[in-house]
Amino acid sequence: MDPKNFTRPADASGRQHPQQEMFRDLEATELYCPRCKQAVPVRKRLLLILPEGDKYEYLCAFCSASIGTKIDRNRESLSIIV
Repeated sequence: MDPKNFTRPADASGRQHPQQEMFRDLEATELYCPRCKQAVPVRKRLLLILPEGDKYEYLCAFCSASIGTKIDRNRESLSIIV
């Protein structure tokens, strides 16, 4: 079964179901660190500001190894004035 098919379609008004909205801004608190060989608390650091969203990096709280990334697409449009 394709994991993409697990999302429920929007209703007739175009709104997402409450279950989907609840998990839209999921944040990691612990991830597996290959260097520490266990699940560890993480620190989130802004890595890049991209046109499609802000890219964050998750770092191990113990050894500071990079253990994941996330692109946050839920932000307002960025206007650059030159």
